[in-house]
Amino acid sequence: MKAARIAPLAGAAALVGAGVWWRTHPSACPYSQRFWVDAPHPFITRSRLREALEPSDGERLLEVGPGTGYYTLPVADWLGENGVLEILDLQQEMLDHTARAAHERGLGNVVATEGDARSLPYGENQFDGAFLVAALGEIPDQDAALRELARVIKADGRLVVGELFGDPHWVRLAALKQRAQRAGFRFERRVGGPLGYFGRFRLS
Repeated sequence: MKAARIAPLAGAAALVGAGVWWRTHPSACPYSQRFWVDAPHPFITRSRLREALEPSDGERLLEVGPGTGYYTLPVADWLGENGVLEILDLQQEMLDHTARAAHERGLGNVVATEGDARSLPYGENQFDGAFLVAALGEIPDQDAALRELARVIKADGRLVVGELFGDPHWVRLAALKQRAQRAGFRFERRVGGPLGYFGRFRLS
């Protein structure tokens, strides 16, 4: 009887311990566990991203941490043939997966680059805007990533950050606002509710 009571407690403690470890050791979702990024995102939907990002035909946008292209493919479609969507990820496997999916959809405006968000391989003032969905918290130095985004986004360009409650690397909107402000962004609005949001910022 005593062992039966201890087992559930031990399991709960293990889950809490894993959660704490994930929070204190941010890292990208490995390609072998891509089913997590392939799953539906009911609170941070593609339509909500479109509302927050407001992509226009012909723009050049940057997505950091595209995973397997859950948001990449629709955004590339919204940009049209004259637009360009650059995607950056630490894992070449994720980039290859997304590039194949874009090719299969007939999207020729997706450009993939392997790299680190803390040191973006782009020149200054290159993008009309950028977005990250459930990716900022996976970056060990979020402040550095936001400074780099401010460097490569054009003056008055916008940044959209999506976060999902329950993600081990969830970034609270209040904390995001503070970090973004330090990097030179001003908060414009929130799209979504308490279980998932997109925060839209403008480069000051």
